[in-house]
Order: sequence, then C-alpha cells, then structure tokens
Amino acid sequence: MKDFIVLIAVLLILLPFPLQYALEEYNHHQKAEIQSYVYAAKEKAKQQGYFSKEIINELEANITKTFNISKENINIEATKTPKYRTNNFSRRELIYYKVEVPIRKIIAVPKIWGINDQENKTVYTIEGYTSSEAIMP
Repeated sequence: MKDFIVLIAVLLILLPFPLQYALEEYNHHQKAEIQSYVYAAKEKAKQQGYFSKEIINELEANITKTFNISKENINIEATKTPKYRTNNFSRRELIYYKVEVPIRKIIAVPKIWGINDQENKTVYTIEGYTSSEAIMP
C-alpha cells in the first residue's frame, strides 16, 4: 500500500511535464499557422503596394476561423496608403505591418503552479517591413 501511495504521488508530480511538452507543440503549431497567414497577406500587400481592406479582412478571417478568436482580440497595424517601387532603394517604399494575436494557454496545469487564467496568456507578435513591388501608374 505504501508503494501505491508513493507511485500516485510521483505520477502527480511528474504529470505536468509531458502535458507542458504537448502544449508547447500545440502553441508552436498555432504560431506557425499565424506566420503562414501573415506571410500570405504580406505577399499580397507587396503586389498591391499596401495592406488593403480586403487583405486585412482576409487575414482576420483566417485567424478567427482557425483559432476561434474574436476580431476584437486581434490587432493589425499596417501601411494602408500605397507605396510604389523606385529604381533605387528608399525607405519610402517599405510597407510596415504588425500583427498581434493572443495565445491563451502557455502553462499546462497552471493551478499546480499557482497561476490564474489571467496570467496564463501572452500575445504573439509578428512585425516587419517589406518592400513594395507596385509600379507607379
């Protein structure tokens, strides 16, 4: 009986570690999906010279549909005025984008560690610049 009690105690102590590994893999998969959506939107914006309303709406729709997150929780800052390619490099032709998406669970079994749901979240941010490929009309 003593061995059984020790076994249960050891299992309870070791249980969070494989659960944390599984959660890390899940979060990594979420981040990779978000990166692919942002990359696709960035490539479309390069062709148009800016992040149009359609590109932003499509990006928001992909993220909300895949991760069951409301649009209000997603923050997208991007260049919304056309930028045109020039013959020489110029910072004026760069298109800025910043996408922030909340990740709800970062610690598995947070109650064991004394972490509440309000603390057990983060925001995944993708921020960068890309050069415009739009030619001035």
